[in-house]
This record gives sequence, structure tokens and C-alpha cells, in this order.
Amino acid sequence: MIGSDQVTQARGIQTLGHLYGTLEEKMAYAIIETGGKQMRVEPGRFYDVERLAGEDGEAVTIDKILFVNNDGDIAIGQPMVSGATVKGKILKQFRAKKVIVYKMQPKKKTRKKRGHRQEQTRLLIESISFGGKEFKAE
Repeated sequence: MIGSDQVTQARGIQTLGHLYGTLEEKMAYAIIETGGKQMRVEPGRFYDVERLAGEDGEAVTIDKILFVNNDGDIAIGQPMVSGATVKGKILKQFRAKKVIVYKMQPKKKTRKKRGHRQEQTRLLIESISFGGKEFKAE
């Protein structure tokens, strides 16, 4: 009888333990929840998220942090990481590209064509704070 370890080696499948040993993450990042979506963010980068209240240039603090990684130091929230925050700055408020919604019922001469533009915010991530440490862009 072949064991499960031998099957995974024969198929060339890497197990999770093997993957964690080979990852070489040399940066801090966090997984945040905003606008009902989860996204991975890094300091010094900007992201387009669902509209946040605030004006251009205003500072924003996000407390809904699901995961934090800093050079291999991992913190997983259940469901949120306590004491972790992500600080950012609103670069601009804008509307996304138009999405066309076209509904048609065949053989009924019923057609509806509508457009929708989602309100969005361009957010620059300045730092990730966790455990008394603050990780900024290099």
C-alpha cells in the first residue's frame, strides 16, 4: 500500500509545510476588509476601494485587519487581528468605468439598457501598525 506522502511526492505536489519553508517574503503586508471586499495591501502602494467618507488628502485609519505578515512574523485574526491598524491617505474620489447592464427577453420585444458607474476612492497605504511596531514603505 502506498502512503499519502509517497503519492504527493510522486505527483510533484508540494505540501503546505514545504511551501512555508520556501517563501521569502521580505516585506510587510496585511489583508484588510473594506467595502465588503478583502484585499492585500502593502505600505507605499495605492489601491482603488469602495468609496470611503472623506476629502482628498485626508488621513484614514482601517481597523478591520484579517491578517498581518512582517518578514515571516504572521498574525491571523479570528476574525480580526486585535491591535492592528492600517493608516492611509485619500488621494482622490472618482467614479469607475461605466458598466453596461443589458436585459432582453427574447420574442417579447422587451429590452432594457442601463449603465452604472461605481463610486470609488484611491487610497495610498502609508503604514501598517501591529504589536507596537509600525511598518512603512522603504
